[in-house]
Amino acid sequence: MRRALDTLYSVSGLLSAFFLVMIGVTILLQIAGRFLNFAFDATEVSGFCMAASTFLGLAYTLRANAHIRVTLMVGKLSAENKRRVETWCCGLGAAAFAYVSANAWLMAYDSFLFGDTSPGLMAVPFWIPQIGMALGASIMTIGFLDELFQTIGGRIPDFADAEAQAIDEELEAASLSMAGDAVGTGKAAIR
Repeated sequence: MRRALDTLYSVSGLLSAFFLVMIGVTILLQIAGRFLNFAFDATEVSGFCMAASTFLGLAYTLRANAHIRVTLMVGKLSAENKRRVETWCCGLGAAAFAYVSANAWLMAYDSFLFGDTSPGLMAVPFWIPQIGMALGASIMTIGFLDELFQTIGGRIPDFADAEAQAIDEELEAASLSMAGDAVGTGKAAIR
């Protein structure tokens, strides 16, 4: 199960990166179109790509501890209270994203049923870009549920574990730097 979830998050991150690259490609197509006299609406398509990139990248960045977390208060709590706060936060995040993803899927379905298209030059069916948003929100819901079940199970959630590893690496780098400075100072004193 762990491997399947990690694969899901990685694929979601790759899709996010793909749509980020597609933003640049659409802008280049619009520039080329100006020189070659064909119309291409990069504003609309790149906006759709940005929405897909943003939502599809959410779960991957949660697992990689790349979301901004304010840990000033949580860091001062006891281990048990810290686990309670993280459980509550993961549960709230899962509930919020379950609501967002359910409504995003309903919106995409309604757009499909009614044949809604974008008002721009290309008239893109709205359900196509809305699927990226709905899929990304659904994967983020799974990511929060994954973290919630880890926390309830008594394990450190991956985002907190990655945070602890980053702090340890910073402390180790700082101690190595101070040790190097002390060696350099000692050599200067010997001279």
